[in-house]
Amino acid sequence: MPKQFGAPLPHWTPPQLPLGEVLTGAFVQLERMNPARHGADLHRAYLGHDGLWDYLPYGPFATPADYIRWAQGTACGDDPLFYVLRNRATGLCGGVASYLRITPASGSIEVGHINLSPEIAGSRMATEAMFLMMDWAFGAGYRRYEWKCDALNLPSRRAAQRLGFSFEGIFRQATVYRQRNRDTAWFSIIDAEWPSLRAAYQTWLNPANFDATQRQKVSLAALTGSLRGGV
Repeated sequence: MPKQFGAPLPHWTPPQLPLGEVLTGAFVQLERMNPARHGADLHRAYLGHDGLWDYLPYGPFATPADYIRWAQGTACGDDPLFYVLRNRATGLCGGVASYLRITPASGSIEVGHINLSPEIAGSRMATEAMFLMMDWAFGAGYRRYEWKCDALNLPSRRAAQRLGFSFEGIFRQATVYRQRNRDTAWFSIIDAEWPSLRAAYQTWLNPANFDATQRQKVSLAALTGSLRGGV
């Protein structure tokens, strides 16, 4: 049997690293983390919702100073590169997300460290933020966009599939955090899938998809469900 090889990529050019440019949508603005500017407001948004930290290796934080100290040490680098989600209607900060495991040579980039307060979670702002980050990555030339989570974090797994990510499997005993085992669930979107998924996001985010009470007419899961590839 002859040897087989992957598809040739004679014109492949590694994409640029993300620089933390402001990403602006209709409902949310993503700004590169600045602990002095964003820290106290983020702590306010998270305060009293300690369960938001259950599947993260850090937090919760008792005081704004504690959160700011953590952000200064962890959330100000280039990988992970943290974004703060700002509600454009209120001006308040309501969550974070980051690019990480950024590998231009392979055209791969991951979204992670997602932590959304109740002010943003489940809203159009949250979905639009994920869309803006994906759109930047694929527009910059990345080939693969990853999402990983604790395999037992069912809300995160459901969110990934709603957003159009394809499940790729479980890495067993992938790491240890909070003195417990973590099996990691892997998801991805690849560049060939993005044009159709991008159109699905634009359809869902369109104001015409919401009635007078702001209830969605067609769910994003319905729009992305038939577009997921892989396993």
